Amino acid sequence: MPTPTEYLKHTSVIIVTGGSSGIGCSIIKAIKNLAPTSTVCNLSRSKPGDFFDQHGIHIATDLSDSKAVAAAAAQLKIIIAEAEAGEVLLINNSGFGDYGRQQDLDRAKQLQMIDLNVRAVVDLTSQLLPQMLERGGCVVNVASTAGFQPTAYLATYGATKAFVLNWTLALGEDLRGTKVRTLAVCPGPTRSNFFKSAGFETPPMQQGTSLTPDMTSEQVADLTLQALAAGKSLLVTGWKNKLIAFFGSKFPIIVVTRVGAAILRKMRLEAHKGDSK
Repeated sequence: MPTPTEYLKHTSVIIVTGGSSGIGCSIIKAIKNLAPTSTVCNLSRSKPGDFFDQHGIHIATDLSDSKAVAAAAAQLKIIIAEAEAGEVLLINNSGFGDYGRQQDLDRAKQLQMIDLNVRAVVDLTSQLLPQMLERGGCVVNVASTAGFQPTAYLATYGATKAFVLNWTLALGEDLRGTKVRTLAVCPGPTRSNFFKSAGFETPPMQQGTSLTPDMTSEQVADLTLQALAAGKSLLVTGWKNKLIAFFGSKFPIIVVTRVGAAILRKMRLEAHKGDSK
């Protein structure tokens, strides 16, 4: 079984969406540490940071805008066509959530979430797939443990991640027998900017509360590259998250929904406790 470093030697172009922060940024840093001279393209609104300057190509893109995705894909097609022989690695990581009861949330933000979390993943992958089929490679889609069950208070987010999870696994079967494969990555609550963008003033799963984060974005990035090198098709990070996935698939869906809702309510209460300290 190759190591992540050995696997990355066979890639010519690596594309990451949402690499300016969180898991995406950690994945880019991990790749840079293992393969410093690799060509990495980042698609996001802002640049990842100074570490990205050398051998990094930043394509400023609003991935929730279909025209912007099309323009970015056109640039990427040229980059791939001009690159040396090697596989293409596409990591669709960009996404966000929005916490609250559906009737209380902003409709425009919910639709933007669907555009970013779902449509951009399918659109970008579909546009780059012909070149990937010629060169070989892997489509890595970052889903979530939220994709294993309905998620009250994160209803739209959970549904988008269920789509990403199922679409990635199905796409892998569509691609069986070709030079391209897929990997669905399902992290649980991770220490990143996710909760801030989802509407939490204070991260609800921090030290000092009854609920703590499962792992850091750096740990998720390392596990992702290990799973990629090992040829896995599904990665659920951490034993706690594996239990969540198991629970979500084995118990009646109504029971899972109610239990999940209770947990997410508790998360918000824990966050408010943190605010009052």
